[in-house]
Amino acid sequence: MKILQEFKEFAIRGNVIDMVVGIAVGAAFSKIVSSLVTDILMPPVAMLTKQIDFTNLFVTLSGGEYVLLKDAQSAGAVTLNYGLFLDNLLSFVIVAFCIFLLVKWVNNLRRNEDVAKVAASPSQKTCPFCFSNISIKATRCAQCTSQLVDS
Repeated sequence: MKILQEFKEFAIRGNVIDMVVGIAVGAAFSKIVSSLVTDILMPPVAMLTKQIDFTNLFVTLSGGEYVLLKDAQSAGAVTLNYGLFLDNLLSFVIVAFCIFLLVKWVNNLRRNEDVAKVAASPSQKTCPFCFSNISIKATRCAQCTSQLVDS
């Protein structure tokens, strides 16, 4: 029973629940990014590259001449599929760039919020003795020279 209690304490911790939520959101985000790459970004890339089909770029290591990769694979030939690698590499670069742009956008939003918070924080305070405005960092009033107590 002690092990069940320990497991319950582990599973209910905030960081474990946060991790589960992060994984679920990440899986959903992965589908969105995959769709962005496949359905939105790859068609123009295919048009620019004159619709080169990278999937049929391969070298047959076991001999024989095949035009299509699926023909070589169905014949049981050993192939070096550099076209599939190039396709996956291109997809990775596009996905990584999209994620970079998203993170950059989120960082800009955070930076703007931080600037707004700093701008909203006071830069001056009132001297409790002579009631003049002085810097928030001051330890002595510039007007009446009173020693200020940090409050």
